Amino acid sequence: MTNPDMQEIERAMAEADCLVSAEAVEAALDRLAAQITECLRGTNPICYVVMNGGLILAGRLLPRLPFPLEVAYLHATRYGHALNGDLLDWRVRPTQDLRGRTVLVLDDILDEGHTLKAIVEHLKDEGAASVVSAVLVHKLHERKILPDMRADFTGLDLADRFLFGCGMDYKGYWRNAPGIYALKGH
Repeated sequence: MTNPDMQEIERAMAEADCLVSAEAVEAALDRLAAQITECLRGTNPICYVVMNGGLILAGRLLPRLPFPLEVAYLHATRYGHALNGDLLDWRVRPTQDLRGRTVLVLDDILDEGHTLKAIVEHLKDEGAASVVSAVLVHKLHERKILPDMRADFTGLDLADRFLFGCGMDYKGYWRNAPGIYALKGH
């Protein structure tokens, strides 16, 4: 965003509805970590963090996983700083040899599922033995790319509103908010 209207950015937070407190996010992260640990302990996984949204989730979740794993990142996005969009933009593709590996994909939110579906398919095409996904937020609506699409691990199910905080952004800002907020009127 060039020359952002910082008053608008600050107003978005001031007027937002807090849907999930920082404490409730921490509890969701604990649940996610327990589920992932039960499934992936002993599998020698490589964890791909989807930038930029997955960065906050990874930083808060990975220290809770008490088993060895490798961490890498990829960058695929649909939105950029817009509020919606249709094109998938691969900015950084996976670079590790995935043949025969278990892969965990971490992202902030599963909205319609276009990005996550494309990432999982790509990782499988690269030879991963299995690919599982974890998101902090599953947005509740009927517009998923696949009927009843879900990540393998989900922290929170939330209403179909424009969300920000905990990795999700409003025009590139507020990923750092410790709770999850909904934009007023959206």
